[in-house]
Amino acid sequence: MAEHSSVNLDSSDKSLVRGFQWAKRQALAYVFRGDPVGDWFEAALPGREAFCMRDVAHQATGGQVLGLADCVRNMLRRFAENTAASRDWCSYWEIDRRNLPCPADYRDDNYFWYNLPANFDALDCCFRQYLWTGDRIYLEDSAFRYFYSKTVAEYVAQWDKDADGIPEHYPEYGFRGIATYNEAVPHPLVGGDLVAAQFGAYRAYANILEITGSDKLAEAYRAKAEALRQKYRAEWWAGDATRFYSLMRQDRSFSAEWFGLTNFFPLYFGLVENDKQAQSVLDDVVQHRRSLNVEERSYLPAILYKYGRHEVAYEELMEHFDPSYERKEYPEVSYAAIGSVVTGMMGIEPDSRERTIATCSRLTDKTGWVEMTNIPIFDNLVTIKHFENAKTQLLNVSGLPFYWKAAFSGEAEELLVDGENWSALQGRGLNGQPESWVIVRVGRGESRSVGMP
Repeated sequence: MAEHSSVNLDSSDKSLVRGFQWAKRQALAYVFRGDPVGDWFEAALPGREAFCMRDVAHQATGGQVLGLADCVRNMLRRFAENTAASRDWCSYWEIDRRNLPCPADYRDDNYFWYNLPANFDALDCCFRQYLWTGDRIYLEDSAFRYFYSKTVAEYVAQWDKDADGIPEHYPEYGFRGIATYNEAVPHPLVGGDLVAAQFGAYRAYANILEITGSDKLAEAYRAKAEALRQKYRAEWWAGDATRFYSLMRQDRSFSAEWFGLTNFFPLYFGLVENDKQAQSVLDDVVQHRRSLNVEERSYLPAILYKYGRHEVAYEELMEHFDPSYERKEYPEVSYAAIGSVVTGMMGIEPDSRERTIATCSRLTDKTGWVEMTNIPIFDNLVTIKHFENAKTQLLNVSGLPFYWKAAFSGEAEELLVDGENWSALQGRGLNGQPESWVIVRVGRGESRSVGMP
């Protein structure tokens, strides 16, 4: 496989072009091949020569866009194959280039650092990589299948001492089994991000089971995901604070204090559907975003784009591209920024189950047009160009035919497909706003155009 694809970005918005070019250079500088661990890229604190479970789960989309699908698959598989009963079904939090647990946070199986959302986050990530690539290793490889089944069953049972269905943390655990990704909060029982990640894992596992023919078990885990959603909405809403609780304390009381990721991770996993509650969470994010650390802020542009806050999403993204941005060299910044441009601004969502690529332009007045060339999706290279939010062109540069779901914000009875009127389908996006779309087959080497009438 080539070192990376020839993906590139051009636009009338030269700040966006410069930012993307920087992110691409920076991210590819972290790629390593031929080490004992296999092909990988840095996804941890710079200098550790390692990759962390949370960071990999978040950097994976940027890696796919850069043509690093082999690295992403290898790193996720390393976490999967190191899941063990001796660690209460945890994997290693970080793995280094020697294919060993990173000594910065592992001494032995009884003394190591681990954040409990990690197994769930990685499982959800594995399914997203299947949607992006169609690589059946994510469905059929024994290490992945073992990791999935142990995560949703034994892992939950081992860490759920109170048998309420959600893992929890007790002070005597120390840093072996922290109930949130927010490491600044001392010993919460459960973090809101843990509930969100567990929801995401159940939903992803249900989808994997459905694809592989285990329909009955898929229904069971889909029901578990929905039960978690209902529990979160019923028990975690802090009405007077107009936000969801961030965490549950050891005495089982709730904290409504803003703790960043514990508050907005339910948006990242789609645990909070659009309504007034979701809008309140988004308002919190906008208000507090500059108080977050670099890891937390790296999630924000994609979330804000998907929930309809395009102006502030663009502003946040441009700040990440700014040369003076704090800790800009942290690998997650460049990888996540690339992912945010693709899934957020460009609205690209592949789904290998039906060989469908969805697009929805989310440009602001700062960007008249943007074109991404040679994006690796499935076994294809695809070029996509948005003209404001009114027209999109797509070219299947190489690879087998696929279906293009060309979506636009707003209600339209018809859309123009290659200059002809087609009846449009309608629905609502994550932000609750109406969307209209058509589904178009795109053959090898074929270029299609869809726009508002």
